[in-house]
Amino acid sequence: MKFATEHLVFNTRKHREYVNITDEVEKTVKKSGVQEGMVLVSAMHITAGVYVNDAESGLIADIDEWLEGLAPYRDDYRHHHTGETNGDSHLKSLLVHHQVILPITDGRLDLG
Repeated sequence: MKFATEHLVFNTRKHREYVNITDEVEKTVKKSGVQEGMVLVSAMHITAGVYVNDAESGLIADIDEWLEGLAPYRDDYRHHHTGETNGDSHLKSLLVHHQVILPITDGRLDLG
């Protein structure tokens, strides 16, 4: 059994930002030498999320609108009593999920 760990760092500038990391994950899979198996992609920040879908601007805008509708930014979250202002981000990350497991086939991500 083969294992490899790679930590990728992404710095965002906005309250909500979508970063397509597919190419970076592909490079990590290739570098690992794993031909058949799985890759766990996990957000290492509690308010970040990871999802798999088309990287199409209209869909990303729809996802953003959907998340904002379900967990809108508001000033009155109880979490804000701790001095933070990201209560909505915690809720949104629950909807998107914290990690995904993707298949590797012939040394590549098998996204279907």
